[in-house]
Amino acid sequence: MDDYRVIADEIAADIAAGHLRAGERLPPQRRFAAHRGIAASTASRVYGELVRRGLATGEVGRGTFVRAATPGPEPALAEPGGARVDLELNFPTLPEQAEMLAAGLTRMLRPDVLAAGLRAAGAAGTAAARDAVAALLTRGGWTPDPGQILFAGSGRQAIAAVLAALVRPGERLGVERLTYPVVKGIASRLGIRLVPLAMDETGLDPDALTDALPLRAVYLQPTVHSPTGATMSLERRARLADRVRTAGVPVIEDFIWGFLRPDLLPLAALVPERTYLVDSLSKRLAPGLSVGFVVPPNGSEQAVASALRSGAWTASRYALEAATQWLTDGTAAEIGRAKRVDAERRQRTVSERLAGFRVHGDRCGYHCWWELPDPWRAETFVAAAARRGIAVAPAAAFAVGSGHAPNAVRIALGTPAHDALESALDVLAGLARAAPEDAAPE
Repeated sequence: MDDYRVIADEIAADIAAGHLRAGERLPPQRRFAAHRGIAASTASRVYGELVRRGLATGEVGRGTFVRAATPGPEPALAEPGGARVDLELNFPTLPEQAEMLAAGLTRMLRPDVLAAGLRAAGAAGTAAARDAVAALLTRGGWTPDPGQILFAGSGRQAIAAVLAALVRPGERLGVERLTYPVVKGIASRLGIRLVPLAMDETGLDPDALTDALPLRAVYLQPTVHSPTGATMSLERRARLADRVRTAGVPVIEDFIWGFLRPDLLPLAALVPERTYLVDSLSKRLAPGLSVGFVVPPNGSEQAVASALRSGAWTASRYALEAATQWLTDGTAAEIGRAKRVDAERRQRTVSERLAGFRVHGDRCGYHCWWELPDPWRAETFVAAAARRGIAVAPAAAFAVGSGHAPNAVRIALGTPAHDALESALDVLAGLARAAPEDAAPE
């Protein structure tokens, strides 16, 4: 076994035995190397191994800390937790939407329609579904070609299929330095190497893409980025499109929150020959309606369709028929408009309840990014919030690579009722204003 792993095992044993407590800062790497009599590069590998195992987390400008909680077997943000107020996962659901959706299912009870819905569906779905999704994505004079649209069982499956089609094991995939945790998991299972790309307050820095070449592909969220809430301006999108075109690198555009900003063109409209747009109905309608879709570049449909079939990721015919009904009868559009109003209201609530803190987010977004005040650390804050029955997501869940995660948390706004959200934000604000030692359990 490599020496650095032996040392990491020793530290892991100290953590398990309680000799190193949750939230405790580990020595700076150079001091650790001197104390152990090892090279600085070995110390760096030890700390990287501890982060990889989920036993430690790095924070920008602060150091490396023992995690406040031992991670479970599933990746962060994978499944609903047991917190009384869930501000970790983002499942925006309107109180009235079940009644709205139920009306559209009446047609599905007709024997002829039900019989059609019980037949198998391929990756291309149905002509009616393709036309409905093309109309759904239309904006600013851009409409995708219905003939290019493919369907998956969910947005996650659509992402997995595109990655499987584009990137072979060992190849490099560029991602924003803070990215969707599920993509990290998919990449790990497919043997894909993630390359973190620099971002600022408006999203991915286009120059970072050029600097990171060669890349096999790039995955990004230009609209209401999760976790930061950043949304690229049209000028930034145009610059990025130029870099993509020059580099000749394929882009996977996660458009899951795009319905909240109908005023902005997707990157797929600016560089369609290189962009694989991925979307689903889970955020637009409801999390249990898991129909995903992909708009690949012209001529790339067969590769993605093959990946969808081989991964058993194609959508069910019944789900396609139901989704087509909601898309064509106006139900999806009505719910989308209502959710945009709801999201703006929740962002105003954040501005009121977390006034005075460094909080970022799109004005129409269903989440926000909170840079925590000193002396709080993200992992300690998450643990303190959990003791009060509130689940939030630490920056480390989104961070890519062995570098330090920002001292921040993502607050998901879509799941709780509005009054519960207000109360939870008040609790979190009070927690942030207190000293960490005052918030510790007795």
